[in-house]
Amino acid sequence: MLSRIAESLFWIGRYVERADVTARILDVHLQLLLEDPWVEEDTACRSLLAIMGMPAPSDGGPVTRQSVLSALAYDRRSPGSIAGALVAARENARRARETISTEMWECLNTTWNTLPSMMHGVPAHDYFGWVRERAAIVAGITDSATSRDLTWTFLVLGRSIERADMTARLVASRAVAGAGGPSWATLLRSCGAYEAFLRTYRGRVADSQAAQFLLLDRLFPRSVVHAMERAEQCLADLSPRPSDGSVREDATRMLGRARTGLEYRPLAELLGNLPAEMETIQLACSRASDAIRQRYFLGEPPDWSGGTL
Repeated sequence: MLSRIAESLFWIGRYVERADVTARILDVHLQLLLEDPWVEEDTACRSLLAIMGMPAPSDGGPVTRQSVLSALAYDRRSPGSIAGALVAARENARRARETISTEMWECLNTTWNTLPSMMHGVPAHDYFGWVRERAAIVAGITDSATSRDLTWTFLVLGRSIERADMTARLVASRAVAGAGGPSWATLLRSCGAYEAFLRTYRGRVADSQAAQFLLLDRLFPRSVVHAMERAEQCLADLSPRPSDGSVREDATRMLGRARTGLEYRPLAELLGNLPAEMETIQLACSRASDAIRQRYFLGEPPDWSGGTL
């Protein structure tokens, strides 16, 4: 496979997942601002922008819900926003048009064509729901109508790395917001994990168990550990017999070290320093992505203004 095609597939996976989880995070936090009159809007919005790696407005004024929506939902020029990620996913699909299926191309192209009307014609909550639905269609096409060859491997590799990073941001948003933030049950619902969580813990809802589920559950596909294990398996499929000691050692080691740091650390210690632990996960995902780019892709990486906590 040509390196430019592999890179486009990798970033399709990342951008679609980024749009999906950003929509979930924004939906939860903006709904909280609407329902709880005691939440300080400026502080909550600044914390959310910081978690998502976006700078606060430089004019010195208060940060409002509209500021957050402009930066993280509607900015088509920023790949760190929902709209920008969807535009970038469609552009990468155009570059890999001869490799992806017609269904995937039509899904991403239709999403791109519909985006302007959804950005300006519907309430934010409905916009977020539409983004989740479009991302679910892409995921369904990837998993049900794509051969398990290099096309699928690069798509899922990108999706898995982005998912681990974004789930870490979701968990960190709860830790940073503290008692004034959304509940763990709300976060579980936002990523479709609530019913799976109740089945796992037999109806008991506790903060520590919710955090453990989103971070460590091996069976739930949006948990950090599951996403990182999937990324490691994709890397193993790409380099079953590494001879140069490059990507399998670098990218897999970075992901594996971060994953085992979560799995084998006492839960109380992990929860006691949650923002820093989630920053470690994000840093590992970023470095693994750089190692993959250096091994498989050519040219400069796509620009994303988002950073770590």
